[in-house]
Amino acid sequence: MTSSIALKLGGRRVLRREVGSEIELAEVVRAGLPSKSLDHLLTEFSAFVTRQQDVFRVVGSARTLQRKRSTGTRLSAEESDRLARLARMLVRTEEALGAPAQAGPWLVTANRALGGHTPLSLLDSDAGSLAVERVLGRIEHGIYS
Repeated sequence: MTSSIALKLGGRRVLRREVGSEIELAEVVRAGLPSKSLDHLLTEFSAFVTRQQDVFRVVGSARTLQRKRSTGTRLSAEESDRLARLARMLVRTEEALGAPAQAGPWLVTANRALGGHTPLSLLDSDAGSLAVERVLGRIEHGIYS
């Protein structure tokens, strides 16, 4: 799963190193991800997220993130952590649903098991991410969610 997360963040080309373990991913995140990682993940989400603002809201301030993208500045450790969480949840959703094409629409569709919220809207917090992961676990075990 870790190498899949690294690929969603741009892989070796963007991260400038091979990331094959959770510890290596944690080190990269702590150091601050390159703003190109955000660009790379936005490309992943572009097929099903109509507004980049929805992704920005999960990661941090839209204005700050746009400035960092235009200047090529590294993301802060907190922004990097949220971006890595978003990438992890995209990979996790793809695995649970069995097809990358199904993951995106599921993330942006209101879910009754999540109180009518879209899974994407809950990924800005650890508690929200845990709730989404719980629903994905139920899906994997064949429990309707």
